[in-house]
Amino acid sequence: MNPSGAYYSPEIIQLMKTVLEDAAASLPEAKRTSAIKAEMACYILAAAGNGERNPEVLRTLAVGSLVDCSHYSHDMSPQRRAV
Repeated sequence: MNPSGAYYSPEIIQLMKTVLEDAAASLPEAKRTSAIKAEMACYILAAAGNGERNPEVLRTLAVGSLVDCSHYSHDMSPQRRAV
């Protein structure tokens, strides 16, 4: 069952998996949580579903998705959040 109707070839699935692994590896170890990886995976899937195939673009979108993600910034001090 595929409610979104998206189809990904085995090659694209491997590309997305590699991008997610690379994006996660670029984070500090404490930030490599399941929630963070799921957040990045959503962005990778959405971009790939729109036709994006460039691994660097996909990785940038995945990591960039964390900037406003509350999971990623919850442990920042109030002073840093205000900056």
